[in-house]
Amino acid sequence: MSEELLVVKGLFASVDDKEILHGIDLTVKSNETHVIMGPNGAGKSTLGSVLMGDPRYKIDKGTVKLSGEDITGLTPDKIAKKGMFLSFQNPIEVPGITLSNFIRSSIEARTGEHIRVWDFKKRLESLMKVLDMDPSYAERDLNVGFSGGEKKKAEILQLLALSPKIAILDETDSGLDVDAVKTVSDGIREYKDNTDGALIIITHSTKILEALTVDRTHVLVDGRITKEGDGSLVDDINENGFENYLR
Repeated sequence: MSEELLVVKGLFASVDDKEILHGIDLTVKSNETHVIMGPNGAGKSTLGSVLMGDPRYKIDKGTVKLSGEDITGLTPDKIAKKGMFLSFQNPIEVPGITLSNFIRSSIEARTGEHIRVWDFKKRLESLMKVLDMDPSYAERDLNVGFSGGEKKKAEILQLLALSPKIAILDETDSGLDVDAVKTVSDGIREYKDNTDGALIIITHSTKILEALTVDRTHVLVDGRITKEGDGSLVDDINENGFENYLR
């Protein structure tokens, strides 16, 4: 029986005293792939940020549990150590720390164990091949001078290296050309094939979903989930848009 990795109950959240999430219920089990779709401004990215403990948002009511442990209100670093991962729509540049050192430090912080440099470098090189990344990027400062596509690949590289319990991918395919979407999709499939982890994919486009089996689809409108279904709901939205789910 699949483990319930993430259980969100009655989640209300606000920013600057304005309520933006209105009672979100969400359960994600191990090995599942969930998709969150909705019109612009619906609160999709906000939900991902709130689950990850973004301090800009205040949880007013409700609970968030990861593997049965209440993580409501914890800081992002503590939530990450417990096994949650969030990719960003627009990854920031971090001068002064290389991509390789950032990933190695992140793994050591999460596991509490020292990693031998040689073993880590071999593992990282093999993962970069999956993403068709030039190995030289490992020794470049994190995201500095990276193209949009390379930044997204770097995010998926972190996902593969960290192997979190659950990964929230926020518009990972945004701004990518067809070839880059395929490469990123290959990386996401690599994560699914080699872990028991679960995915929450926040997206407008469905190209990135073509290589995955979608277990549940959630339509988010004005901070509320207005419709849920299986993977066929994605096809319905592609064909008919969100008009039927706006109320």
